[in-house]
Amino acid sequence: MKPIKLLIVMDDIRHINIKKDSSIAMLWAAAKRGYELFYAQQDDLFIENGEAYGQLKPLQVFESKEKWHEFGEAQNIALAEMDVILMRKDPPFDMRFIYTTYILERAEQAGVLVVNKPQSLRDCNEKLFATQFAHCMVPTLVSSQMQRIKQFIAQHQDVIVKPLDGMGGTGIFRLQHQGLNIGATLETLTQNGILPVMAQRYIPEIVKGDKRILVIDGKPVPYCLARVPQQGETRGNLAAGGSGVPQLLTPRDYWLASQVGQELKKRGLLFVGLDVIGDYITEINVTSPTCIREIDARYQFGIADRLMLVIEKQLALKKVRV
Repeated sequence: MKPIKLLIVMDDIRHINIKKDSSIAMLWAAAKRGYELFYAQQDDLFIENGEAYGQLKPLQVFESKEKWHEFGEAQNIALAEMDVILMRKDPPFDMRFIYTTYILERAEQAGVLVVNKPQSLRDCNEKLFATQFAHCMVPTLVSSQMQRIKQFIAQHQDVIVKPLDGMGGTGIFRLQHQGLNIGATLETLTQNGILPVMAQRYIPEIVKGDKRILVIDGKPVPYCLARVPQQGETRGNLAAGGSGVPQLLTPRDYWLASQVGQELKKRGLLFVGLDVIGDYITEINVTSPTCIREIDARYQFGIADRLMLVIEKQLALKKVRV
């Protein structure tokens, strides 16, 4: 039986944080299952005469802090030769990212399973997509109109405002009614009323952590990572200095996951990260969700291996349909 050919598209693997990176966990799981691995960055992908290609490097991975990867010689390979492509490029979600999804979509049209589905990566902005489930969220406004945002702040008194395309807690501000610099902050975030931003009523439970709940094929992993802010911070993101506390999902967490699970499956979003503060979803991360390593370090659940099982089932279904 031929091994499954897996291509991962990601940022420079040489510079990942080997202690925390979720993409390397996926590659380790795939290697243990006998997959044939290939590696590319965005710039390595191209379309020639209507067909998607990549200047791909055969890849070996090792569970070592000193040496976690080794490349073979790069070669131009049609993406249609792959069985599955993992799109794990971190935000920012910019035009370069969008163009990459168009190339990956051409591979998908040729029969390759792309995780996550390229169209859904474009359609499901991680902030805006969450608003489809307003009954799971605190009062939320998306607008570029500074006066409207100021009225929202006056109504709810204590509000978090953030850009629609950020990651890792960048550009997030807590603004309180009659506080200082509201106007200047909104001018900066909206680029003087041009760009829409998201405003959400502040959730005091952030002091207990911003929970990352991983969802595989519509079903939540039974453990999450609560990212607890530093003293004096309102952001729990690990990139912003938060500390990770693995814990069991609550009944409310399961309910929230159940509200979005079917829509994720329908859209071909096989691996997703829900951000939950208190009883509410704040974001739905579809591009390159993390926290596999921190959760597995505590609970040994084998999250990446379970993702590979789902991928194998999807590939088997594709063969049956053919």
